[in-house]
Amino acid sequence: MKSIKNLKKDFPIFRQQVRGRPLAYLDNASTTQKPRSVIDAETDYYLTMNANIHRGIHELSEKATEAFENTRERVARFIHARETSEIVFTRNATEAINLVAYTWGEKNIRQGDEITVSVLEHHSNLVPWQELCRRKGAVLRIIPLAKDGQLDLHQLDSFISKKCKIVAVTQMSNVLGTVVPLDPIIQQAHKVGAVVVVDGAQGVPHLGIDVKNLDCDFLAFSAHKMLGPTGVGVLYGKKELLTVMPPFLFGGDMVKEVETFSAKWNDLPWKFEAGTPNISGVVSFAKALEYLENIGFDAIAQHDHELVRHARQMLSTLPGIELYGPADSSGILSFNIPTVHPHDVASILNEEGIAIRAGHHCAQPLTESLGVNATARMSFYIYNEESEINRAYEALLKVYDIFKVKQVNKHSFAAS
Repeated sequence: MKSIKNLKKDFPIFRQQVRGRPLAYLDNASTTQKPRSVIDAETDYYLTMNANIHRGIHELSEKATEAFENTRERVARFIHARETSEIVFTRNATEAINLVAYTWGEKNIRQGDEITVSVLEHHSNLVPWQELCRRKGAVLRIIPLAKDGQLDLHQLDSFISKKCKIVAVTQMSNVLGTVVPLDPIIQQAHKVGAVVVVDGAQGVPHLGIDVKNLDCDFLAFSAHKMLGPTGVGVLYGKKELLTVMPPFLFGGDMVKEVETFSAKWNDLPWKFEAGTPNISGVVSFAKALEYLENIGFDAIAQHDHELVRHARQMLSTLPGIELYGPADSSGILSFNIPTVHPHDVASILNEEGIAIRAGHHCAQPLTESLGVNATARMSFYIYNEESEINRAYEALLKVYDIFKVKQVNKHSFAAS
C-alpha cells in the first residue's frame, strides 16, 4: 500500500510556483491534479497505440481496444459491479445522468409521477430532472436540509411516496462535504418501486463505493475528480435496466447492423457509446484507479477528516466567520467572512499561491437554503497537507486586515 504522506512528488504540477510561492491547490472538488503515471499512460497511448477501437483488425487497433476494455473491467471491479456490460463510458458524470433522464426517464415517466432529489444536489443532478418533469408533467420533490448540514430524513416516506418513480441523490455534497446515508433512501425508493440514481462525482473519489451491496440502480461519476483525465465519465446501471433502455445517441459503433431505412442496436454496453470516445483518457484512467487502490479508501477518508478537522479548528478562531456543513464533513469546508465577498477572498488567497473556489459551486438552491449567494470553499485531496491550511489561514488574516474586519490575534504556524 502506498503511504498517503509526501505524495506531491508524484504530481508534476506541484513543481511550479504561483505568484512566487509554492502552489497550494485547495480546489479539488472542482477537479484533481494528475499523477505522473496517468500523464505517462495518456502519452503512451499516442506514442504506441494511437488507433480507433473495436472495428480495426490491425495491431494498433487491437492493442488500443484491449487497453480500453481493460479499463472497463477495472472500473467494474472498482465499484463492485456484477459484470463489465454494466459499465458505460460517457464524457462526464453530467452526461451519464442525462443519459438516464433521456432514456429510462423518457420511457417511464408519466404525467403526475414524482421525481425526488435533495437540496444538496449539484445542478448536474437537478436540472436534468427539472427538465424531465417539465416535458412529462411530473412533479419534482426535494428532500430538505436539517440544521446540522445533514439531509432531513425524518419524513422520508412523504418525499418518496407511491407516486415516486425516480430518486436522484448525491453520495456527497460538493459544497458542504455532507456524506449522505444512502441505505435508507434506497430502501424507501425500492419499497415504492422507484429507481435510484446516485451522483457519485464527489463521493466515489473520497469514499469509494460498492454498488452491489448498496443496491443502487444507477451510478454516475467522473474520472477527472479522482486523479484521471477530463472528458471521461462512467455510468453504472443494472443490466436488467440498461437492456430495456433505448440508446441515448445514435451513429457509429452503437449499431450492430444498419440497413437503408432501419438499424439494430449493439449489445451492452456499446449501444450507449456512439462515436469515437476519449480513448486515451479511458486508457489512462486505469492508472488513476490503480493509484487510489494502492492507497486505500480507509486511508483516504481518514486523511480527509483530519484535514477538515484541522481547517475547522483554525478558521473557527476568526471572528464572525461562518463555517458551513457538518463537523464530520469529508474533504470540504465552505465558509464566509463577514462583509467580504467570497470572490475577494479567493483573489487574495491566489496572490499567496493558494487556489480555492468561490461562488455557488453549481448548487444554487443549496446556497440559497443557507441564506447566502456564494461561499468560499477549500476542498482537499490525498496530496494536501496541514501546512497548506496553515498558509490559507495566514492569508485569511490578510483578508481581515485589508477589508478592516475585526482584528484577531495573529498566529504563526511552522510547516508540518
